[in-house]
Amino acid sequence: MITDPIFTGLTPQAVWRHFATLCAIPRPSKHEAALRRHLMDWAAARGLDAREDAAGNLILTRPASPGREQAPGIVLQGHLDMVAQKHSDYAHDFFRDPIRPELENGWLLARHTTLGADNGIGVALALAALEDDRLAHGPLEVLLTADEEAGMGGARALEAGTLQGRYLINLDTEEWGQFYLGCAGGVDVLAQLPAPAIPAASGWVGMEVKLDGLTGGHSGVDIHENRANAIRLMLALLLELGLPYRFAVARLTGGSVRNALPRSAQALLLMPALQCSAFRHAVQQISVRLRRQYLDTDPELSLSALPSEALADTVIEPRALRRLALALSEAPYGVAAMSQDFPGVVETSSHLGTLDLAPGRCEAGFLVRSLRDPARDALAEQIAGQIRAASGTATIFGAYPGWEPRPDSTLLARCQAVYASLYGQPAGLQVIHAGLECGLIAHSHPQLEMISFGPDIRGAHAPGERVEVASVGRCWQLLTALLDQLALPQRRHS
Repeated sequence: MITDPIFTGLTPQAVWRHFATLCAIPRPSKHEAALRRHLMDWAAARGLDAREDAAGNLILTRPASPGREQAPGIVLQGHLDMVAQKHSDYAHDFFRDPIRPELENGWLLARHTTLGADNGIGVALALAALEDDRLAHGPLEVLLTADEEAGMGGARALEAGTLQGRYLINLDTEEWGQFYLGCAGGVDVLAQLPAPAIPAASGWVGMEVKLDGLTGGHSGVDIHENRANAIRLMLALLLELGLPYRFAVARLTGGSVRNALPRSAQALLLMPALQCSAFRHAVQQISVRLRRQYLDTDPELSLSALPSEALADTVIEPRALRRLALALSEAPYGVAAMSQDFPGVVETSSHLGTLDLAPGRCEAGFLVRSLRDPARDALAEQIAGQIRAASGTATIFGAYPGWEPRPDSTLLARCQAVYASLYGQPAGLQVIHAGLECGLIAHSHPQLEMISFGPDIRGAHAPGERVEVASVGRCWQLLTALLDQLALPQRRHS
């Protein structure tokens, strides 16, 4: 039974019951153990076969419905983890606290945190299908992967032969009415730059500069929206103010996860007390300019400079600070190329997602995506080359392949037929500039034909993430119809 009253009356009830459970059990990336234990117990109570592999993936199976034993096996696939993002002034512990959803104008949302509809709704749809005795289906497998949001570790470690099915339905996309046929691959670049420590000047006082309230979002899907990046804006501010004012940086941090647009950055500066008033006035003027510049994309942008009692014994050597700020600012960022095969789709992009800067240490994380693996690797090497030219080191790691579209797929044709019979028109076809696990799963299980669909989700990877309730119902209707039709013999035409 659903105990959270916010879910009362939402249909399909089975899907929302499972999603309520996913909201109640914390599941940031790499911390899915409690959810795995719950799902293993849930499966055992229903007589379902369930096993966990060495990477923390769950594989749950159900035999075919009577009379459908010879049908091709179907794999339903989603991921257990969620992106943990919140407003900086909101008290929430993602490792202990449940998500608190609200219902507003037909959308379920988390106002101050991520909701976890990405990919909790996909997981809930798959679990509801597993337990529904009324459904007709062939042999059914559900693959729920671990650590998707932090590097696709679960899919990367999936052993060949784990899955027996012929068709895979990925339930991790965010635009209802579209079948996704392909996605970008990605690779991480970890940049480390010299940040030598020097003693802090005697008598200087602290100043905290804070940039907050940015819209954020998905670093792939939203990269073309030209939203503000808190790290890059903070670096630009320091470069702009570094000539007229004397200050030293004791600490600068921005972003928290590799695949989300950073919404905030904070810096602790030390400076002569006599210039604090003028410095704060200059920051205020920059704030006015930035709010005007990003009014459409980041209307809640906030930039402040406030006196701080925090001090530091060491700061970053000023010339090294300027060199590393220039290197990070001038590294490729944003859309590098649009696809010539899929109009309106980003082909290749790069993103600066995290920065941790302190005396003696500077680490920055980039994520490069592309529909073409050679373009992905070339852009990653370009970023690495610029970092190395600035006397830094760059490590390229974690590459995962894109998912190559197969527009002639039998699965696609059958799914289109079912969709058209339900809704009177064909579904749209899309390739997404984000990392789905299909490319990695196809590498270990080349026999699988794949397709992806999901409900309308907005604001994934950022506070305020929401999912349209009605579109979840349509996903359930489509999924159950597909399971039924894919278990029937394919019609032959003369």
